[in-house]
Amino acid sequence: MRPDDPELIRLILSAYQRGVFPMGTDTPLQPSDLGLPGAFGPWVQWITVDPRSIIPLDTFHTSRSLRATVRAKKFVITSNNAFARVIQSCANVPRGTNSGGSWINPWIIDAFQTLHNAGHAHSIEAWLPAQSPDTKPTLVGGLYGVHLGGAFFGESMFSRPDLGGTDASKVCLVHLVNHLRRRGFALLDTQYSNPHMEQFGVRDVPRGEYLRLLKAAAGHEVAWGDLESLAI
Repeated sequence: MRPDDPELIRLILSAYQRGVFPMGTDTPLQPSDLGLPGAFGPWVQWITVDPRSIIPLDTFHTSRSLRATVRAKKFVITSNNAFARVIQSCANVPRGTNSGGSWINPWIIDAFQTLHNAGHAHSIEAWLPAQSPDTKPTLVGGLYGVHLGGAFFGESMFSRPDLGGTDASKVCLVHLVNHLRRRGFALLDTQYSNPHMEQFGVRDVPRGEYLRLLKAAAGHEVAWGDLESLAI
């Protein structure tokens, strides 16, 4: 199935509703028996994990130093201004596939761009302001994910410390959580837990509990809306 196939949106959202998400692969796989129609070919594998990691929105933790970074307003934070650049920047970070490359392959990039164009995937970007009228702001961090009802599935994030973007992805995450709270989202899914995410209060939940949380969150329609300024 091509990533620009109109049927793809329904199939991917159906997968997320079942607790399944796609990852690019560099190894040909047989289609998994996950109840998903369509022939996906060797470009993508469909993953379900148990336990599943979430960040409870009401207990999201930020360190004192990160709060100070947010208050300093070093970065200009936007939403959906550079989705294609954010996902490509995330793809440029090695993620540990068999070949040592990224799981965000061209199929994934095109598929999520299709979701974004249809309003089902969003990005948050961190920019350093332009230094002169002749220059443009510099993209130094960001994240993206999928929006389904009152659930948001975080997919990937990146920072460019070499360009002055130290902690830029963390600042984007703080703004994401604030935005999800204000808009009335109920679930922030992070798929996996790792030491980087543990600092924010990530919690692992058994698959059964996760599916109950997902069903409740996805059943409430929540608009993405505009990103508002953050006071912290």
